[in-house]
Amino acid sequence: MAMSFEWPWQYRFPPFFTLQPNVDTRQKQLAAWCSLVLSFCRLHKQSSMTVMEAQESPLFNNVKLQRKLPVESIQIVLEELRKKGNLEWLDKNKSSFLIMWRRPEEWGKLIYQWVSRSGQNNSVFTLYELTNGEDTEDEGLACCLSHLPAISCHISILSWLLAPSSVPFN
Repeated sequence: MAMSFEWPWQYRFPPFFTLQPNVDTRQKQLAAWCSLVLSFCRLHKQSSMTVMEAQESPLFNNVKLQRKLPVESIQIVLEELRKKGNLEWLDKNKSSFLIMWRRPEEWGKLIYQWVSRSGQNNSVFTLYELTNGEDTEDEGLACCLSHLPAISCHISILSWLLAPSSVPFN
């Protein structure tokens, strides 16, 4: 059964598709865009895309309103997500990106919880087993690790897997 996405009220408000000049308003608007991007990508299990794909997707293009967030504004939203630790650029031109609807430390905590729940402490398993194993099928770990080798910020997850006692989780 496919889940439907519930768009926030701002998505139906034409000025949402133009970044506002007032600093306070813009901060709230960027927070709303960041929340929307993370929720949309999480529901659709989308972990990477290009800026051009993003601009044409329903995420930044409201066909009903005939409004589309300009590429320059999309870049600002994506940069805000990067500052929050939810995005990594995949190239120097900043044309493609990895969206992390959970930050690496959040994935690390989920992996740790799964390892503890499943009684696999001090066990050795591969990234393939974590992302494609029958035991992890319902955990949603495939998205978190699908781009792991390419992203330096995910090294913290690997370090944690090798030495779980060194990463403090409360």
